[in-house]
Amino acid sequence: MNTIIRKYSCIAAGLLAAVGLAQNAAAGGREEARLLTATQVLDEIEGMPDQRVPDYLLERAYGIAVIPDVTKVAFVLGGRRGSGVLVVRDTLNAPWSNPVLVSLTGGSVGFQAGAQNSDVILVFATKAGVEGLAGGKLTLGADASVAAGPVGRQGSAATDIQFNSEIYSYARSRGLFGGIALDGSVLTINHSANAALYGKADVTTTEILSAQSPKAPAAAQRFLARIAQATNTGQAAAPSATQGNAPPVQAAPSPSTTDPARTYPLESQPQALQSQSQ
Repeated sequence: MNTIIRKYSCIAAGLLAAVGLAQNAAAGGREEARLLTATQVLDEIEGMPDQRVPDYLLERAYGIAVIPDVTKVAFVLGGRRGSGVLVVRDTLNAPWSNPVLVSLTGGSVGFQAGAQNSDVILVFATKAGVEGLAGGKLTLGADASVAAGPVGRQGSAATDIQFNSEIYSYARSRGLFGGIALDGSVLTINHSANAALYGKADVTTTEILSAQSPKAPAAAQRFLARIAQATNTGQAAAPSATQGNAPPVQAAPSPSTTDPARTYPLESQPQALQSQSQ
């Protein structure tokens, strides 16, 4: 009897493990699809010369978040929610970090009705804007100043911009692309999505940004290559410590390609916050 019980216990454990692997694979697939959609958004918007983020702003960015399909639903009280990806760097022309998955939420009050989907892009024009994500959450307009960004060739001509805002926000809705007001919206690090993407339950933001996380999937590499192209950066990202002999993303050469891996204070753990405040 004990032998039979042990046999069926082993079978049950194997089935549970298989279910868990299938669930993790499905979750990771959802996150990779999000990265592919974000890459497509960049491709399409970069192909709109009169309605895209000006090159000079992208080239001077310290962080870029692409959040496809942000849903806004309203009936008197309104709200928006979407999931996307963020990359950062600590100096201009430096390699971009590995992708970190984020969520955008927000609300509004007033006479309104209807639903709308938008692709949102946030361009962090200063280090302070990126570092405002310490602790894993950033409220636009409160923790960091945000403004509707200039667009297209007319925006590119405004070379006297003083970067008075830390973050410039954009949205594409129904084919139209332009600056959007996102005051009060909250950008948060999506820890569960990052765990699914990198295949590690306890992966931290610091690990991801310092290239100490497990190897990023091919969808992440394609997104980084597109970011590097849009920002005229020589190297998309520093190689992960566990990537082995994986081929690097090819891009135009840059003096910064030999820069070491970099970290950013986006950790949610108390120890990291304490070290940043010292």
